[in-house]
Amino acid sequence: MRFENVLVVDPIDGEFVGSVETEENVISEIKRVKGTQEFERILMPGFVDPHTHGSVGVDTLSMSQKDLEKWENFLYSQGVTYFLPTTMSSTPSAILSAARVVRDYIKNNSLTSVGGIHYEGPYLSLKRKGAQNPELIRSIDLKEIEETLIESVKLITMAPELEGFSHAQELIQKRGITLSLGHTDATYEDMERAYNQGCDRITHFPNGMNTLHHRKLGCVGAVLSLPFSVEMIMDGIHSLPGFVKLIFGIKGAEKIMIVTDTIDATAMPDGEYELGGQKVILKNGRPTLEDGTIAAAVLVFSGAVRNFREFTDCTLKELAMVSSLNALNSMGIKDRGRISKGYRADLVLLDETLEVQETILNGKTVFKS
Repeated sequence: MRFENVLVVDPIDGEFVGSVETEENVISEIKRVKGTQEFERILMPGFVDPHTHGSVGVDTLSMSQKDLEKWENFLYSQGVTYFLPTTMSSTPSAILSAARVVRDYIKNNSLTSVGGIHYEGPYLSLKRKGAQNPELIRSIDLKEIEETLIESVKLITMAPELEGFSHAQELIQKRGITLSLGHTDATYEDMERAYNQGCDRITHFPNGMNTLHHRKLGCVGAVLSLPFSVEMIMDGIHSLPGFVKLIFGIKGAEKIMIVTDTIDATAMPDGEYELGGQKVILKNGRPTLEDGTIAAAVLVFSGAVRNFREFTDCTLKELAMVSSLNALNSMGIKDRGRISKGYRADLVLLDETLEVQETILNGKTVFKS
């Protein structure tokens, strides 16, 4: 496969007009064009979404392999070449069942963008539960954790102030699973302790955590003062554009990861849906619980990418960091996320308005507009 006269956007080498050739499943050759800045389309690393609960009527906790295939195919239209179906707080059997569906799906599909599963909960703060079901949030149980850590688990969100967190952190990290802090009422000291023990990642910042006070730094103060990397939901609702721009100015592109936090109501009509055993009402494109609590999001990934560019006025190089490379790096994945020789050919081709034109997974076209 060969891409001629494209604006190549690499998160390390930057932007340049040229051609890119792939062979089998990797990028085999890159050539820069001299003396011209004209290009037809934009070529970026495929998008990565490590935090999504569902789309097109499919939910992580209830999906079959056929459902997961439907979800995956939809995400190709958004330029996503790697994603983690994400659970809500639930019973051990429900969480493990979802992880097994993901495990078996990966085994049965040699060409897939499904990278594993993300457990968001159930070991979270009741006070900062957000749209998590309070009846299913519980104390840390090391035996339960051990039983649910099968090979498809790649990421776990947990509150660091809970009793037993340090032991759970050690267990999870020894398995090579990435730990993220979220839905937490932690003190600054709790956050700092987790960071010093090797956890440098925050789930959907600053949602689901206590706020900043000048005499009580708390979670937000810890995130701003320590070199944590942060997920951010880019719908303009969970964080207003001005706040996104503020964090971009403080953290820089190197420490931000775009996520969608989408639910099964994404790309679906207004109506009633379910999230973690709770009713969700989608009205005018905004999902809420019955009490009005924001219930995750319905913004597609390509829209989140365009929003980040609009909110921050970032460069395309920076956009490639926040939409792909950073999330992969946070999970220790080093063979993709760049347009560089030898890297896996997971790519997205866009027009000048950043609308997805073609998605390439492992050197093969999986979507074309």
